[in-house]
Amino acid sequence: MFPRTPFVAQPPRSTVNVFLRSTVSAALGLAGLLITLPVGAQAQQHSMAGMNHIMIPEGAAYTVADVEFMQGMIAHHAQAIYMSRLASSHGANAKLLKLATKIDQSQVAEIRIMQQWLRSNGQTAPDTSSWRTMRMAGMLTDDQIKALTDAKGVAFDRAYLEYMIQHHEGALQMVKDLFATPRAGQEVDVNVFANDVVSVQTAEIGAMQQMLSQLADK
Repeated sequence: MFPRTPFVAQPPRSTVNVFLRSTVSAALGLAGLLITLPVGAQAQQHSMAGMNHIMIPEGAAYTVADVEFMQGMIAHHAQAIYMSRLASSHGANAKLLKLATKIDQSQVAEIRIMQQWLRSNGQTAPDTSSWRTMRMAGMLTDDQIKALTDAKGVAFDRAYLEYMIQHHEGALQMVKDLFATPRAGQEVDVNVFANDVVSVQTAEIGAMQQMLSQLADK
């Protein structure tokens, strides 16, 4: 790999902001129709390279790494949604339930954005079951998913916070890996989205660490 000047995000174009706002609005408007994730199937580890053969048109502003990032982040987000939807039936406290609902709704909208970007560029867009067959950085193992599913009350709160911090840190690593790849992360929509992931999930990690410390005091 060639040495690379550290990436500095450029301010998004107004057209991109319009694209993101309109897509998020449409996604949130469809919240009642969203993801039903099966419980029984077991995840299997697959590499991103084996998912589909990625063809990049000549002169395209995006790269194979950009496509893989968007595909992988769909699976990553889908698992976070599954985790968050356990909160209401597992005795989560009100503060954690509010956080879990926020993560659920925001990541549902972001999945729609990523799927639209992939399809508009002629690429395969995974669905929300993809978290069971793709393992990206920070995603929970089968044993961790079982432990979270079996937990109730304060034990669930603690497990959710620990696992979601791990999960978010994995998303940040995915962005770091993207920007460390030559020419990746330069396409405007990918750049805006990846930087949004960093800002939002870094803030949520801070909030979850504070909530976890408060649980430890009990």
